[in-house]
Amino acid sequence: MAKGKTSVFFCSECGFESAKWLGQCPGCKAWNSFVEEPVAKTVKGVSPVTASGGIRIKKPSLIQDISLQDEPRITTGIREMDRVLGGGIVASSLVLVGGDPGIGKSTLLLQVCRNLAADGHKVLYISGEESPKQIRMRAERIGEFSGQMLLLSETCIENIEETVKEEKPEILVIDSIQTMYSEEVSAAPGSVSQVREGTGRLLRLAKGFGCMIFVVGHVTKEGQVAGPRVLEHMVDTVLYFEGDRHASYRILRSVKNRFGSTDEIGVFEMEQTGLTEVPNPSEYMLSGRPLGASGSIVGCSVEGTRPILLEIQALVCRSNFGLPRRQATGTDFNRVNQLMAVLEKRLGLQMGDQDAYVNLAGGMKIVEPAMDLGIAMALVSSFKNVPVQDDMAVFGEVGLNGEIRAVNMAPQRVQEAIKLGFRTIVMPESNKRSLKGVKIEGDIQIIGASSVRDAIDVI
Repeated sequence: MAKGKTSVFFCSECGFESAKWLGQCPGCKAWNSFVEEPVAKTVKGVSPVTASGGIRIKKPSLIQDISLQDEPRITTGIREMDRVLGGGIVASSLVLVGGDPGIGKSTLLLQVCRNLAADGHKVLYISGEESPKQIRMRAERIGEFSGQMLLLSETCIENIEETVKEEKPEILVIDSIQTMYSEEVSAAPGSVSQVREGTGRLLRLAKGFGCMIFVVGHVTKEGQVAGPRVLEHMVDTVLYFEGDRHASYRILRSVKNRFGSTDEIGVFEMEQTGLTEVPNPSEYMLSGRPLGASGSIVGCSVEGTRPILLEIQALVCRSNFGLPRRQATGTDFNRVNQLMAVLEKRLGLQMGDQDAYVNLAGGMKIVEPAMDLGIAMALVSSFKNVPVQDDMAVFGEVGLNGEIRAVNMAPQRVQEAIKLGFRTIVMPESNKRSLKGVKIEGDIQIIGASSVRDAIDVI
C-alpha cells in the first residue's frame, strides 16, 4: 500500500497549501515562506435541513433591496480608540490587535473591558498566557472594576466555544491567538494550521452569535502579525500598537478597517495607572523643543483627519571620510537624499561632501510628502548655521525641479499651527487660495512659496 500523506506545506504569508516544499509561493510570490504542518483532521460540514427533511439553501437578494442603515456601534469609553475604529465597535465584528511584546496591548484591552463592563455590557476576557490572578493584579493598577467582567484562563478553542455559548457575552477578548489550539488539528499551538483554524472558529462565533471579539496577535521581528497572512484577511479590523517600549507614548494605527477609515491614529501615554489619552499630540510632540537652534523647524503632517505638528531636526557637517554619511530617523531615507540633490542642483549648495542626519523628534514615523519643505529648510538651516525663527511652521511637497506643490487639508494645518501659537506659516502658494474660510487675526503672517528658493529666502 502507498504510504499515507501525514503532512502538507503551507505558505506562512497567504496560506497557500502544497503537497511539497516550494521555494516561491505560487499565490503571493513570497520566497522561503513554506512551512511543514501535519495534516488536519477533516470535519464534514452539515448542511442546514428544513422541517420536511430537505436542505435549506439561502436565496440571493437584489442589491437594491439591501438596507443601507448604519451599523450600531458601541463606544469603548476611550475616544482615541473610537477614532481609530471609526466611531466605536461594530456588532459581530472581529478585531485583531498586534504589537511588540510589552507595548501595552493587554493593558489597552483591559481598560476597554473595564469601560464596557461599567456601561452594563457583559464582557468575557480569556487569556492563554496569564492566570486570573495575574490579570487581577494588572486590573488593580488600572482602577476599580464593576459590572459583569468575567475572566477565564483557557487555551482550548472548543472549550472557549462552549463557554461563549453558555455565558453569551457581548464582548469577547482572546489573549492571544498564538496560544490557542484546536483538538481537531494535530499541530502545535501557534502553527499555521492552529492559528488559521482558531481564527476561523472565532469568526463563526462573531458572525453567528453577534459577539464582538478582540484578538491579540503576536508580531514577528519584521513587525508583522505572526502566523499566516490569511489571518489578517479573515478579520474585519487590524490594529497595530506602535512605539518604543522604553518611551512613554504609544500610537494605535489601523491598517485594515471594513467599517471606517484606515488613516486615523490614536496617541496614548503609558503611565503607572495604565494608558491615558493624548488629546493634543502636537503639543505633546513639541514639548522640550530647543529655541534659537539651527537645523530645527516645525513641520505639519496629517494623519487621517488630524493635523500633527512635529519638530524636524537636521545636522549637516563636513565628512571626515571619502563617502559622506546620510541617516534618517522617522522619515524616508531615500527622500532625504532626493531633497539634498534638489538643494544642490537648484540652489547651488555644495552638500555633496557633507554628512547629513535628519530626525523627527518624538519618535514619530511620517512619510507624508508634505514634510518635504520642512526637511529641506532644516537642512539649509543647519548647513548655513542660521536658526529659523521659533514661531514658524512649514509644510509643502518639493518636486525635483525645486517647485513646492500643493498638499491636502491646508486649512486644517494652518488652524492647528495658529492654535499652538505659531505666527509665521510657510506653505505652497497654490494652497493659499483655499484659506478664505480660515479666521486669521492679529499679526499672523501666511507666506506662500512657489519654489524652494522662495521658502529659503524667508530664513
